Amino acid sequence: MGFCILDRSGNVLTRHHDIRMKARSVLPYTEIIMEVLLSREELSEGIDRLARLVEDDRGEQRLVLVGVLTGSIMLVADLLRRLDGFIEVGMVAASSYRGLETTPGKLDLHLDLLPDVSQKHVLLVDDIFDTGRTMTALVEAIYARGAASVKSLVLLRKTSRTEVVMQPDYVGFNIPDVFVVGYGLDHNGAWRNLPEICLIDVSVGS
Repeated sequence: MGFCILDRSGNVLTRHHDIRMKARSVLPYTEIIMEVLLSREELSEGIDRLARLVEDDRGEQRLVLVGVLTGSIMLVADLLRRLDGFIEVGMVAASSYRGLETTPGKLDLHLDLLPDVSQKHVLLVDDIFDTGRTMTALVEAIYARGAASVKSLVLLRKTSRTEVVMQPDYVGFNIPDVFVVGYGLDHNGAWRNLPEICLIDVSVGS
């Protein structure tokens, strides 16, 4: 497990295994320290595994792949390239977090970009399964529009924070209750473009 140091524009200055404490004491207000939780290689292997599971389960079924904006965009693109056959793509939006808070607020669903799912098989793709409130609400909303089936896939799952009965059908990685950015996940709108999943040190970065 390594560390990356970024400037406030999100540029990676360096990655190193032993740099975290030194950088914390020397430049606590000008740089942001992140610990690499999942590398590019680990993410690629995880998505390969998820794609194989989806392919094994779907057989010859046509599929509607629905991504949850905005955190799932990288996952949707990489997963889509690994799937064969007829696949429609749509997007939905759901918002419940604000800034650095990890306590969910009011949940808003936006289904304007959802294609016709009546009597179709849907794969709902999200970046992270936290409390599970968002995924549960979206699955219910898609079923309400007449979907024949809805399966859910997430890149990350925080098992310690789950508040609902449902669990995703496909999970890339289980992670602890930490704040992560990169590979589509953001911190106040930044760092979605990082190629790794990183733990953000909120006390330094705020």
